[in-house]
Amino acid sequence: MKIQTRIVTALLCSIAFVMPATAAPPADLDAVVKKSMQRFQVPGALLALVEPGREPLTKGYGVRKLGETAAMDEHTLFAIASNSKAFTATALAILVDEGKLGWDDKVADRLPGFRMYDPYASHEMTLRDLLVHRSGLGLGAGDLLFWPQSTVSREDLVHRLRYIPPATSFRSGYAYDNILYIVAGRVIEETSGQSWEDFIVERIFKPLGMNESAPSVSRIKSNNRSWPHTRLNGRARNVGGDVEPISIAPGVDNAAPAGGINASPHDMARWLQVQLDRGEMGNSRLFSEATAKEMWTPQVLVPISTEHKAIAATQPTFHTYALGWNIQDYRGHRVVTHSGFLEGAASVTFLIPEKNVGFIVMINSEDTEAREAIAYHLLDHYLGFAKTDWVSAFAEAHKAKVAAAIRVLDAADNDNGPHTTKGPSLEPQAYAGVYRDPWYGDVTITHNSGALHIDFKVSPGMSGPLEHVRFDTFRTRFTDRRMEDAYVTFSLKPDGSIDHAKLQAISPMADFSFDYQDLLLTPVAR
Repeated sequence: MKIQTRIVTALLCSIAFVMPATAAPPADLDAVVKKSMQRFQVPGALLALVEPGREPLTKGYGVRKLGETAAMDEHTLFAIASNSKAFTATALAILVDEGKLGWDDKVADRLPGFRMYDPYASHEMTLRDLLVHRSGLGLGAGDLLFWPQSTVSREDLVHRLRYIPPATSFRSGYAYDNILYIVAGRVIEETSGQSWEDFIVERIFKPLGMNESAPSVSRIKSNNRSWPHTRLNGRARNVGGDVEPISIAPGVDNAAPAGGINASPHDMARWLQVQLDRGEMGNSRLFSEATAKEMWTPQVLVPISTEHKAIAATQPTFHTYALGWNIQDYRGHRVVTHSGFLEGAASVTFLIPEKNVGFIVMINSEDTEAREAIAYHLLDHYLGFAKTDWVSAFAEAHKAKVAAAIRVLDAADNDNGPHTTKGPSLEPQAYAGVYRDPWYGDVTITHNSGALHIDFKVSPGMSGPLEHVRFDTFRTRFTDRRMEDAYVTFSLKPDGSIDHAKLQAISPMADFSFDYQDLLLTPVAR
């Protein structure tokens, strides 16, 4: 991995051609934002942009909540989701600067009782490892402990980590996770003697003048806040249907170090500027130049997926993950970036270090293509590329994605093959009982007059009918349509009793945080 890092670092250094930054935002910025909002049914959008020699651009578009008139503005609070990860990395950097921590300190030495499923990973995991997604855990492993909401505390969540089996060996590759950033938050708490929330407020928000921001949903005091929206009345969540407001779920507070911050464009402009200034704040520093360099140094290679032909130009030639940031290229120029996604809220941050330009785009709905279209319009402008109709391009890619999802859902609903006539191996009541996964907890299946009902006890709202599909596979019909439905397949022992059940999300557009595939449910009571 050290050899790979040197190669990537050399490639970054070789990108030396720098064009002068354009001295103003694009003249058609408002028109492009409004076009993207209209095309993707985005109720409201927010923007913060900083560049040399000009006052920050901070503004809002549209409304905070459909059906109401309150407008989005530069002081509207927005859930920036995984853009919070850079704040957690910066909090650790501050403690590193103070000599209280080292990036390569063992987590077990700093957080008593820390354990992974793998004893070797438990012993060797460093603070750096917590931030770079190379732990061996699968994509989004453990996210059901907080997504979309949960009753599990932060401390209990970290404890349950020891029961999540790895998908690959330690440090063998990249797989994005949230749970280890929550562990990082606990390290900050143990080291500083403050809660993660208090540390973020006292050591980052206040020095930067981010006085409107809140480190978690429960600490929001302002009524000027964006409301989440999604599509629930289509074939599945975000597969067709119209955008509608949904309730704000407080459950993500236990995962705040991974994605809990709410901030306004006014405050995010200050955050963008201190990042571009590499920690400098006038006559003082938030973090040192040395730790600034460390946070942007590539640590792990990220696999590059093939983009739809309409947006092929957005596909990077290299992609790495550093400490809370993605380091990649766009058309040969290095960019530092991260995206964020929570229920009804999507955002993306881009920094162009060579131009000293940075911006964040935030939308209060879930069609992420809307934020991307605006972001790439800005990238092209500041990098001097010809204009592209990114709204139409991303709309084409989105249409293809939805069409593919509908084909999968149609196949599931219209499967009339001979095997569909095969009933379950057991009588319905035999599937009822309490099932338990070591890391998640209990799932209860009840029987009433021939019908089954499933209830995920840790996740409020994740309950509903359990319907037979074929053989010993059933499917959920969650009453709360914000929840992604899943297949539940039972495996039997030789004596005909149930050995275990495995799950899989039905919709190909289900967010990876619905990590049903990581559950192994075994019966514990009838």
